[in-house]
Amino acid sequence: MDAPSTTCDILIVGGGIAGASLGAALVAQGRQVLLVEAESQCGYHATGRSASFWLESYGGPAVAPLSSASGRVLAEPPARLGGTSFLRRRGAVHIAPDAAALPVLPAPVDTRAMDRRALEALLPGLAPRWQAGLAEPGCSDIDVARLHQAYLSAFRRDGGTVATDCRLLGAVREGDGWLVSLSGGRSVTARVIVNAAGAWADDVANAVGAAPVGIAPLRRTMVQLRLDRTGLRDLPLVTDAAGTFYFRGEGERTIWLSPHDEIASDPCDAAPEELDVATAIDRFEQVVDWKIEAVERKWAGLRSFAPDRVPVFGWDPRLPGFFWCAGQGGFGIQTAPAAADLAAALLLDRPPAGAAEGLDPAPFDPSRLS
Repeated sequence: MDAPSTTCDILIVGGGIAGASLGAALVAQGRQVLLVEAESQCGYHATGRSASFWLESYGGPAVAPLSSASGRVLAEPPARLGGTSFLRRRGAVHIAPDAAALPVLPAPVDTRAMDRRALEALLPGLAPRWQAGLAEPGCSDIDVARLHQAYLSAFRRDGGTVATDCRLLGAVREGDGWLVSLSGGRSVTARVIVNAAGAWADDVANAVGAAPVGIAPLRRTMVQLRLDRTGLRDLPLVTDAAGTFYFRGEGERTIWLSPHDEIASDPCDAAPEELDVATAIDRFEQVVDWKIEAVERKWAGLRSFAPDRVPVFGWDPRLPGFFWCAGQGGFGIQTAPAAADLAAALLLDRPPAGAAEGLDPAPFDPSRLS
């Protein structure tokens, strides 16, 4: 933990990818920023458990511009983020019983139709019901841990302060700013509080007297399976058009598999449940006839959505000095560069610049949820 400040321009609550990337954007503009994280390490919950990939079509039409803009930064990051790509090309394939059931993706996304013969060549032993596919070759793995640490390093290097094991307990307006109570008997004054608390975003709102906007944590399960075949490391992301599973290669004989579940949860240290693991395996066995030799790992994380499944970036409409940066769902990492630049522009009352240049902030305004 860095030495905690007693005063700052901006207090960011939450040290995951949202808080770290926004913090890095703000200190680059000369702001004094303190980032507080309730856990002993930043990114312990959603960020640290992500099986993240950059999939341009993921998240719907409101999110796609953030993903597209962020993809360019993830592929060619600036020197302050290390200068080395965070992406590794993998490709994705959406499969369906027939072509009519395949997803219709936004026009800028590069896609290619696949017939049954092409699918069999990619996935030997594919079950007969899967007759059509849509390849999305631009899909790439994201080196999540390195990206998160790059943002935290840039944040610290430019003067930002990180305090871990530091929970926001409450805050009261004091003049044009805040007097904030933190765990351990600490306190800090800040001009602005940024709510980047992920699954705990509505709890933070309650703690400072703001109205919650309905951020809902949803549990997702991941399983690592060892199979009876080799050459799986570069297997594309395979997902069905109905959104009931996805899997991708991990090691030479292993895959990562999810039942694409979204189980309502309280904010917590999420853990996988055996029923969800069994569901994932059952769905996988209905796709290919590959023998499962072992369940090597299983874990779960929380993905937090606003009611309309669109992120929330902007000033609270009723409480001065309280800024939302929440509801990033399962696309918070692939949108982080543009989302951080957009949120920083809104907070500093400047036109969107950097990765966010030309983006419309209106769809993300918290007032839509009032």
